Amino acid sequence: MYTSGTTGNPKGVTITHRNLLHQIKTLWDIAPIIAGDRFLSMLPPWHAYERAAEYFMFSYGIEQVYTTVKNLKEDLKRYQPDYLISVPLVYETLYSAIQKQIAANSALRKIIALTFIKISLIYMELKRIYEGKYLTKQQQQSPLIAFVDWLWARVAATVLWPIHILANMLLYSKIKSAIGISKAGISGGGSLPLYIDKFYEAIGITVQNGYGLTESSPVVAARRPAYNILGSVGHPLKHTEIKVVDAATNEVYLLVLKALSKLGGHRLWKDISRYFFSTIKQVLDDDGWLTTGDLGWIAPCHSAGEVGIVEVFLFLKDEQKIL
Repeated sequence: MYTSGTTGNPKGVTITHRNLLHQIKTLWDIAPIIAGDRFLSMLPPWHAYERAAEYFMFSYGIEQVYTTVKNLKEDLKRYQPDYLISVPLVYETLYSAIQKQIAANSALRKIIALTFIKISLIYMELKRIYEGKYLTKQQQQSPLIAFVDWLWARVAATVLWPIHILANMLLYSKIKSAIGISKAGISGGGSLPLYIDKFYEAIGITVQNGYGLTESSPVVAARRPAYNILGSVGHPLKHTEIKVVDAATNEVYLLVLKALSKLGGHRLWKDISRYFFSTIKQVLDDDGWLTTGDLGWIAPCHSAGEVGIVEVFLFLKDEQKIL
């Protein structure tokens, strides 16, 4: 499969049937679809992200609708999809369209709408804290400080909850009616800005972010519906190992992968030419770890929050490619 080579030269990547079958078997954890669900997509089928998603979706008997950039807004309203499969730029475009629509209203309506959104953003931030879904790089706080944070967040969120509900009735319900996406928007193939992530959460549209590479067939990690931690790309897929090491010392930060993808096409290229061999040696070590060139960190277990229901999540920091 061709990849444009955001980390280097454009190249062909050999992906085995076993790799793609692994995606079909494991992506249900990310999108628990049922027969009859409707997906809207605008990515080309030769894109690894789109190809794997299609194989997964069709294996469950869903309805697929293809659209274009020009027809996206109209098709979202017309088809009311359960899921939207796309890259971050699409979610940014929809966000900009919503902001423009708000700005086009009278001054009073604009102030009310922006105030609702600001309050909902604060409410959801507090909600994440008391639900134990607010993660940081820091180790777990002392029980006393964690309890105080939880209690403060719970009380403050309770005060803001009626306004958030009112905003949902008067504003967000209209936005959701125009966009659809009744179950989730799945974002991958690029870096999802945190402010976009927070906005959709505030208005009640679920967006699940993921990470992958064409070489890994492509999905490596993604956020689950029950553990949709903002700012992260979620848990690794089943049977996928991830470690974060320093490029020089093998201790911290640089993201490398070990999964089914190491068993496939890359080794087939070794005998073709010295060029391919040298390229493979740069990204695939003797133990089968694929070096991605991306920076990230793994959140410690129960790193923040009183409830602490989450365990290990992968966070990525942009480096050589647009994640």
